[in-house]
Amino acid sequence: MPVIKVLPHETLCPEGKTFEVATGEQLCESLLKHDIEIEHACEMSCACTTCHVIVREGFNSLEASDDDEDDLLDMAWGLTPQSRLSCQVKVAQKDLTLELPKYTKNHAREHH
Repeated sequence: MPVIKVLPHETLCPEGKTFEVATGEQLCESLLKHDIEIEHACEMSCACTTCHVIVREGFNSLEASDDDEDDLLDMAWGLTPQSRLSCQVKVAQKDLTLELPKYTKNHAREHH
């Protein structure tokens, strides 16, 4: 099973976290299931950028983003060439290392 390593984030994951997931699992759901309260203001419908992550390792193992995701990513805070919307990522067979951006473009943070 692939391993997801989340780098430390000041508020969402201060110590960082590592966990296993099943191949094909949606990344945003995996993060939430492992108590990393990443924002997902559009309820994972690819309509916002609040679940933006930066894939520091394993990026090339993921399926390519589609045009809808690319259009939204252009509006994400801290966009990098390795940026993805976690609601659109299905975990492949390789391990991933993720960085959670410091900010999101969300005017009101949800609590789930």
